Order: sequence, then C-alpha cells, then structure tokens
Amino acid sequence: MSALLEAFSGWLWSYLAIPMLLLSGVYLTYICRGVQIRLIPEMFRVITERNHGDKEAISSFKAFTISAASRVGTGNIAGVATAIALGGPGAVFWMWMVALVGGATSFVESTLGQLYKSEQQYRYHGGPAYYIQRALGWRWLAVVFAVMISITYGLVFNSVQANSIVDAMQTSFGGEGGSETLAWGVGIALTILTGLIIFGGVQTISKVSVTVVPVMAVLYLGIGALVILLNIDRVPAMFGEIFAHAFGWREIASGGVGAAIMMGVRRGLFSNEAGMGSVPNASATASVSHPVKQGLVQTLGVYFDTLVICTMTAVIILLADPSHAYGDQTLGASLTQWALAEQLGNWAIHFLTFAILLFAFTSVIGNYYYGESNIQYMFGGKLWLQLFRVLVLAFVLIGSVAKVSVVWAMADVFMPLLALTNLIAILPLAGIVARLLKHYRDQRRQGVEPVFHRDEMPDLKNIECWDGSDHVTRAETYGDAAVRALKN
Repeated sequence: MSALLEAFSGWLWSYLAIPMLLLSGVYLTYICRGVQIRLIPEMFRVITERNHGDKEAISSFKAFTISAASRVGTGNIAGVATAIALGGPGAVFWMWMVALVGGATSFVESTLGQLYKSEQQYRYHGGPAYYIQRALGWRWLAVVFAVMISITYGLVFNSVQANSIVDAMQTSFGGEGGSETLAWGVGIALTILTGLIIFGGVQTISKVSVTVVPVMAVLYLGIGALVILLNIDRVPAMFGEIFAHAFGWREIASGGVGAAIMMGVRRGLFSNEAGMGSVPNASATASVSHPVKQGLVQTLGVYFDTLVICTMTAVIILLADPSHAYGDQTLGASLTQWALAEQLGNWAIHFLTFAILLFAFTSVIGNYYYGESNIQYMFGGKLWLQLFRVLVLAFVLIGSVAKVSVVWAMADVFMPLLALTNLIAILPLAGIVARLLKHYRDQRRQGVEPVFHRDEMPDLKNIECWDGSDHVTRAETYGDAAVRALKN
C-alpha cells in the first residue's frame, strides 16, 4: 500500500505540483510586481500592529504565529537534512530560491483569505474553501479542498508530528530500540495536552503559539549561532560550497544540479507551505484594517521558515565534517543530531530532542486549527467540531504508538493535491489581489494608514466582512487631521 502511494505521490510532485508551484510563483511575482521583495520593510512594520476590531480579536502577529506553528515543524530539521543528504549543499540554494518565488504565492493566497473571510460569533474564519466558493462559485471544489485539508493537517500530519516527538524522546531516553512504555506515556501526555489547548478555541491556540513559537525559534537559532561562532573561519567557505554545488560545471556534468534542484524545491515547498492553501486559514483569523496586511505578514512567514530556520539547520550540518554531512546513508533528523553532537558533544542530542518536541507540538496545534476552520466551513455546528477534536486526539495517540509509513505516504499524496486545488483558484483571482495592492500602496503614498471598505470595489461580490464595522477608521486609529476632515 505504502509503495503504491509513494509512487503516485512521486509522480504528482515531479510532473504536476512542483512545475505548477514554480510557474505560478513566477506569474504571481509578475502580477504583483515583485511585492515579496519590494515591500519587505512594510512587512516588518505591519506585523507589530495591534488588532483593529474587538479587543479580543486575533492580531497580525498572533495570526502569524498560528501559521508559523504549523510551518515550523520537524521538516525544518529532518527535511533540510534529507535535502542535503540526497541533493548535496546546492539544494540549500534552491530552497532559498523557492522561498523568494513562493513569497508571491503566499501573499496572494493570504490576502484572498482575508478578503473573503467570514465572521462567526465575533471570530473570523476563512481560507481557500471560502474564496473558492465566494469568488469563483465552485462549491463542489471548495468542499473537496475542505475535506482534504481537514484530513491531511488535522489527522494525518498530526500523527506524523506525534510520532516524531516519540521517536526523539526514545532516542534520548528509551535506550536501544526505544521503549513501548515510553511511547505510550509520551503519547498519552501529548493527547491530554493537545486536548486542553484545542478545546480552548482559537484564542487559546494563538496564546500558546505566540508564546512557544518565539521561544522555540530563539533556542534553535541560539544553538545554531553557537555552532557558527565555533566555526567562524569556515563560514565563508561553507557558503561558497553551497553556490558551487548549485552551479558548478562538475555538478552540471554529473547531473548533481538536477538532484539539488529537485530536493531543494521539494523540501522547500514542503517546509514553507507557500501555495498549499494552509496558511490562508490562519491569515483569515486576523483583525486588520486592510487585507493586504496579512498577505505581507504571511510572506514574511515564508522567509522566517526557510531563509532563517531551514538555513540554520543547513549551517549546522554543513559546518560538520563535509565528507560526512551529505551523500551517506544518514538521513533526516539523525543527520542533524550527528552534526550537533560532533561539534558540541552528546548533550546536543538531548537539546535537539527538546527542539523537536517544541517544533512538532506547535505543528500539532497549528495543523489542528486548519482542520477546525474547514470543519466550520462545511458544517457550521458545534457537534461536528467536537467530533473532529476527538478524532484529532485519537490520531495524536495512534501516531505516537504506531508505525506511520502508510500515513506519511498518504500525506505525500494529499499535499500536492491540496496545492493543485488551491492554485486552480488563486491564479484567476490574482488580478483582484493586484488591485488591492494598488489600493493599499496609494494610501501609503498619501501618508495615511491603509483601510479597505468593500464599497470601494463594488464589483467584488460575496464579501461578508469589510463593511466598516470590523475595523476602526483611519481617523479613529491615527488621528490624522486630513482624514478626519474628510470624514466630517
């Protein structure tokens, strides 16, 4: 079963998902005039804004951390290690390129998630299912997407993340071959902790994410910085090696560049999720004055995931003995553990276990929320949501104690299908996002804080929010005299 699924997923990724993700990223970069590069300073400005609605609404930064909780997972450790082991150091360069191109895709899908969001009980929900139905009128495709993302993220991916936590704990504390008792103990503890958080709702999820994600990132970046300091004289040569393997004549002649591109692109897309349709679900939760703001914030999330966290993993590996850092039989998180242990001692293995615990657990929380948003889209009532929560907890426990080769294979099939479904929707809607971006930029040039009202673009149909009641006005927010005069 798993072999058949792996063969099918390989075909999907190689011939459909990767080409379409890259080509659509280039197209969206053109449509939005390189927004992911031009507006980087603006991204840092808007991420610190408070919310623009009810004081209990989700802010831009909290929405960012919900998405980061899902993005930043074991793939940032195991995925990067596998890319280097199979594709060489050049794979790191192509991961960077995918992040830069994917930034445009993330901007478009996240802006659409904000524009077509829905308000339910003073909380916002949204995502691809909402803009597929409301902007395109394709209810059937919206339901297909909602079902796939609920299963993939809420159930399948959470089994994988729970299994990664247990494996890491067994490596540190389970002795040779691990311990079944330890697996059950860790699994039950994870299930209980997950239940306490997800039954608390999106505010609890955001509070956990806004606390744990920064701590997790600082700890991991701190250990990476220590590795760099201990090997500071070798850092320039390491970056030279990345570029040499990405473009070298020897690599071109041997086909190594192709392997580097394939692994870098695939692992980069897997890690930052740009175009997968997952992040717009988190983007829609934020209360902001203009949809473009969350597009900018989530583009920054792509860079944080790939250019910062994934790069640090690559640095840790490549600053170890280069002859063993890639091309051998050591793959996944064990390669990163080996690299850390070689440079810092065996204690680093336990540190990485703790890092994986934080990375994977926050991914469980972020993944759950993506499922919750789509369950609410399909059914609305609390009964189905409570049932989904119970299923999530069951899959966390199952993933903790079971072999998950088939589950991983299923995830590899669902992810490209999710991406293809989402891209079919956002490509024809890119023009709307380009108009919103122009609207945003025009206001910034006038020196006022950008605010969007749906009456300013009356041709856009089925927009539920953005009637002026869900955010404060420019004058109320900033006291701008000119805007106040116009209002009066």
